[in-house]
Amino acid sequence: MSFQKKYLTAIERNNSLLCIGLDTDVRKLPPSVQNKDNPILYFNKSIIDATSDLVCCYKPNYAFYGVLGNRGWSTLRETIEHIPKNIPVIVDAKVGDIGNTSSLYAKMFFDELKADALTVTPYMGVDCVLPFLDYKDRTTFIVCLTSNKGANDFEKSVSDGVPLFERVINKALEWSINKNCGLVIGATQPDYFSIVRSLAPDMPLLIPGVGAQGGSPKEVVEHGQDSQGGGILVNSSRGIIFASPNEDYAQAARSAAKSLRGELNKYRNYPPSSS
Repeated sequence: MSFQKKYLTAIERNNSLLCIGLDTDVRKLPPSVQNKDNPILYFNKSIIDATSDLVCCYKPNYAFYGVLGNRGWSTLRETIEHIPKNIPVIVDAKVGDIGNTSSLYAKMFFDELKADALTVTPYMGVDCVLPFLDYKDRTTFIVCLTSNKGANDFEKSVSDGVPLFERVINKALEWSINKNCGLVIGATQPDYFSIVRSLAPDMPLLIPGVGAQGGSPKEVVEHGQDSQGGGILVNSSRGIIFASPNEDYAQAARSAAKSLRGELNKYRNYPPSSS
């Protein structure tokens, strides 16, 4: 099943625009987990089991696994394998290099890890992006306008009257011949959501930055949703997976996920018929 079909089905089935980021920092794991044979994998499985009926996707960030070496790779693979097959997985790696290198990145994440989607930085141009888009049943989320302060350094810079992030959107539209391209837009950039949606009315938007980074669920949904009250995957990581430092971490994560899912649903154009 393609990423597009998986995530649209998951949004409807789980009544959810919520994406949970599995940014699992071993230093923040509860003491009750630290003595497990593979603490990160044990923790991830517990979080997934507690929340899989509340989400439209999961998003592990590659850095939290790559830093662990060989064991990190196997932990990421086993984490992805534990996620129910009808829920898509976005690996957040923000890769982007010359064409032959991007081809290997695509094979690494799509063929070897079986990710449904991947984040890609587009600033080396078309040949750095197309190897990912060649996987027609996967989705490539192009980094466009991010939540961090450094977004002001380049992404909002203006040339010939057009901000760089708008140029990125226009290129993503040009490249997305197979409708398998999305955009990464930070939740702390609400003033720009209307511009993004006017330029890309049908593209899925991956929106990190709600929760610990301070993005507003109300502004994200009201200005980011598409005409059907969907089209956005709103990510929260630390605010959910580390909702409690104690043995009740999985239940606390479920409560936090359920609360944020409900908050997001309040502002949809087409509220679901059931809660």
